[in-house]
Amino acid sequence: MISFKRLLIGRPLKSNELGEQKINKTKALAILSSDALSSVAYGPEQILLVLITLGTAAYWYSVPIAAGVLVLLIALILSYRQIIFAYPHGGGAYVVSMKNLGVNSGLIAGGSLLVDYILTVAVSVSAGTDAITSAFPALHSYNILISIVFVIFITILNLRGVTESASILAYPVYLFVVALFIMIGVGMFQVLTGKVPAELHSPIGTPIQGVTLFLLLRAFASGSSALTGVEAISNAIPNFKDPAPNNAAKTLIAMGILLAILFTGIVSLAYFYGTSPKENVTVVSQIAENIFGRNFMYYFIQGTTALILILAANTGYTAFPLLAVNLAKDKFIPRMFTVRGDRLGYSNGIIILALLSIILIIAFQGKTEQLIPLYAVGVFIPFTLSQTGMIFKWLREKPAGWTYKLIINAIGALICFIVTIMFFITKFLQVWPVLVFIPPIVYFFYKIKNHYDSVGEQLRIQNLEERDDISGNVIIVPVAGITRVVKNSLNYAKSLNPDKVIAVYVAFNREEEKQFEEKWNKWQSDIRLVTLHSQYRSIIQPLTKFIDTVEHKASESNYRVTVVIPQFIVKKGWHNILHNQSSLLIKTYLLYRRNVVVATVPYRFKA
Repeated sequence: MISFKRLLIGRPLKSNELGEQKINKTKALAILSSDALSSVAYGPEQILLVLITLGTAAYWYSVPIAAGVLVLLIALILSYRQIIFAYPHGGGAYVVSMKNLGVNSGLIAGGSLLVDYILTVAVSVSAGTDAITSAFPALHSYNILISIVFVIFITILNLRGVTESASILAYPVYLFVVALFIMIGVGMFQVLTGKVPAELHSPIGTPIQGVTLFLLLRAFASGSSALTGVEAISNAIPNFKDPAPNNAAKTLIAMGILLAILFTGIVSLAYFYGTSPKENVTVVSQIAENIFGRNFMYYFIQGTTALILILAANTGYTAFPLLAVNLAKDKFIPRMFTVRGDRLGYSNGIIILALLSIILIIAFQGKTEQLIPLYAVGVFIPFTLSQTGMIFKWLREKPAGWTYKLIINAIGALICFIVTIMFFITKFLQVWPVLVFIPPIVYFFYKIKNHYDSVGEQLRIQNLEERDDISGNVIIVPVAGITRVVKNSLNYAKSLNPDKVIAVYVAFNREEEKQFEEKWNKWQSDIRLVTLHSQYRSIIQPLTKFIDTVEHKASESNYRVTVVIPQFIVKKGWHNILHNQSSLLIKTYLLYRRNVVVATVPYRFKA
């Protein structure tokens, strides 16, 4: 089993190798911009799907609508650049909203983004699968299966680490950019040289019967789905090499420029070639076929489009675990999300994201068009909150040049708010789940927070100087901090043999180890403390190895080893599982040891 795991994700990395997992601007642009860049494959199509209700003559409206989307893009890029420097440790909309608008706003932004990143994976993989089946229609019936296989592949890739996944994923992203630049260049050349018949498109300004401001705003909101993923860089600042904020800001600007060129180019080509949305053929596929025919270049564009749509899911895999870490540090979700895996990535977040994405793909039958509105509105809620939060920040702090910064954020907040409202008004039947899932998510955030606060209060020892004084066996007491649980376990251990009690603490870094030793010496200097440094962030392995060593020495002296393990007793079953994972693993490991006795010390607290 271990050999298979090593084959899939590689050898474990030491904690001091974390710096090697940071990525440069070139790789970051690929893995963090892939979601935004891939949006150009379906963003322009969303505009045309609205305008087609007025007839193909109304397609000229896609040009001014695209200009409006570009204005919003500029506002978002400039705003998130400010967020990067204002909050250089990452967190994006969650941290901005939490610090400037309050806890509720922060949790709404955080919950929306968590769901959005799940949708990122589902939408990207589904859209990529659609691109493949557009070129090979015989595969349409296998859409769901193909999507699930791609999710598993990307999950394994991310479990291998950020650097390795970035090295692999960079090539398809840049190939996609090159392919679209070639298509846009050749297509515009044909337009300028008169090779594209003028009758394919109606002139700009042609009067259209039945056009309304409401319909144009609806098309604008739909086209704004091309801006999903813009916030990912501000969430993933910790993944950049130093100086991280500067590198993140430069990557954000580069992404904005590429996104503007590609989006404008595809909208323009769709207009000039009179391309209409079709059920089983994407707009990009139709444009490529009109320009090149069904030759190598067509399949090259389709192939790279499918790849980036699928690999755009990697933006979710990069941003979801980092956002989960911020929420977990604030105790709004389980602390398991803060634990790094063998390859220094946040494996629990990666695996949970994959499972939820697969469930979503199956639930929606892999229908991308059903997911996009839900996906887009999930992005624009945090967009609006983060822009508004920055407005409050500038008004409160008033740093140098704050007026200019305030104007940028105010424009961005207004446009994002309009887009959000338009999604709810025009696509309510598709986006109503947002109104259903956000309140329960926020509620569960609070429940988890209250649980952790309640447990922390019950476990906390008010006075570190306070001690309780209470043969043969060596008594080992694994400790994870200075709490009432540890105090009770030590009291029990001393009642068995006060002279041979050994407290064992597993530290993941030297600074943490030193700090705990100082606290321990103030509190329990009469009990020997052994600190074990775990360079692979495993608690069980170094602890059991230490127990093996002590057992071997004790057996030579005809002593037995007793391991004292706390057992949390909570009314709610999931709380028991949450708090007793390590205890269960240790007890399972020691179950059949001849010279080792496991003593369980129950500790009951309210959930």
